Amino acid sequence: QVQLVESGGGLVQAGGSLRLSCAASGNIFRTEGMGWYRQAPGKQRELVAGSTGGGTSNYADSVKGRFTISRDNAKNTVYLEMNSLKPEDTAVYYCTARVSTRPAPLQYVQIWGQGTLVTVSS
Repeated sequence: QVQLVESGGGLVQAGGSLRLSCAASGNIFRTEGMGWYRQAPGKQRELVAGSTGGGTSNYADSVKGRFTISRDNAKNTVYLEMNSLKPEDTAVYYCTARVSTRPAPLQYVQIWGQGTLVTVSS
């Protein structure tokens, strides 16, 4: 069974920083894209940042210049460094990854973490 386990959420004051981590475990043969979504109360889940298997990153306009996504492929782990946090960044942050649990033929599935709450106080 494959799973994603997130950590690093918490309460921080506006202007502060947090670092989220997400580790993939289980019978994973290959990992392609990894990323972070968030869902604020009463709102739809939205993409925050993504990282392709080739190393390309993309960000939501609202976090560009403040958030940085990075990966440690050897550890199958993705990070989200969040700086200059704002109250509007308050949400549950979800990690996601596209993984294949078999070598050939590759068969990818999208998996999700359980979410970690980030609360930014004003």
